Amino acid sequence: MRRIAVIGTTAWGTTVAVMLAARGMEVILWARTEEEAARLNSDRENAAHLPTVSFPETLRATSSPAEALKVAEITILAVPSQTMRDNLNIIKDHLREPTLILSLSKGIEIETTKRMSEVIAESLAPEFGHRIAVLSGPNFAKEVILGLPTATVIAAADIQAAETIQQIMSSPNFRAYVNRDIVGVELAGALKNIIALATGMSDGLGYGDNTRAALITRGLAEITRLGVAAGANPLTFSGLAGIGDLVATCTSQLSRNRFVGQELARGRPLQEILSSMSGIAEGVGTAAAARELARQLGVEMPVSEQVYRVLFEGLAVKEGVPALMERELKHELS
Repeated sequence: MRRIAVIGTTAWGTTVAVMLAARGMEVILWARTEEEAARLNSDRENAAHLPTVSFPETLRATSSPAEALKVAEITILAVPSQTMRDNLNIIKDHLREPTLILSLSKGIEIETTKRMSEVIAESLAPEFGHRIAVLSGPNFAKEVILGLPTATVIAAADIQAAETIQQIMSSPNFRAYVNRDIVGVELAGALKNIIALATGMSDGLGYGDNTRAALITRGLAEITRLGVAAGANPLTFSGLAGIGDLVATCTSQLSRNRFVGQELARGRPLQEILSSMSGIAEGVGTAAAARELARQLGVEMPVSEQVYRVLFEGLAVKEGVPALMERELKHELS
């Protein structure tokens, strides 16, 4: 029986844990406190983040990193990007080879502008460097847990690591592809959340399909520019982690980042919106990190810049779109 450790009791982490356990794998879900672990084991569900979904018999929770990580074939990191480093500091001494490391987090660390695979590599011993992979794509937890057909992409510098994880993660309703472009897959997954904030703002203002389509298209152009400047393959942004995840996150009622944008357009303060949510809107922190990364790489990102100004500089949402429309006229492909 395969043994999998899932670090983090987020909705997505719990979904993946349930999905793998339902296929007969032994899955240990790591919680930060004994109280949370005991509650998960007693309730046999994650009522806070994935209510009414029962745990399979082969899924259990623990607050002990040593117990969770003992002989784990894959260690899945399902924690918010801004807490990734802190969580790794707690568990790193309990990781054992030959475990593979799979990150589900879609974000960029604010303080360093590093991608999650970079944060993981910095935090762990060097021997784990070639074992790091990331998963990204249009993967809303609520649809995955219902068994609706879903595709995803797993990226790693070591393609054999990606292919091993691909075999374990894939099922008739969850199809995994592999990609060597870990830079592009991570940046696409993180940056699309900023564009989802923008489209949510547009929708909240009552703008139409034309506006939303323009924001998605021009948003894709700028996140691709940043990705290429960072060393990514531009074709990655035409794939599942790029346009696939971007369209889903910018249009779905399940999108937390789109929801935040809508609520901002309706006049609610940012902190009030965030404190009312059970999950994390990764695009908020990523907007700050991406702005700094774009500055470092000399990349122009006009949509992301307006989102940043709304989030952190007090720009009224209704002023953001005119600021984009009145920019200097340019060639579309420049």
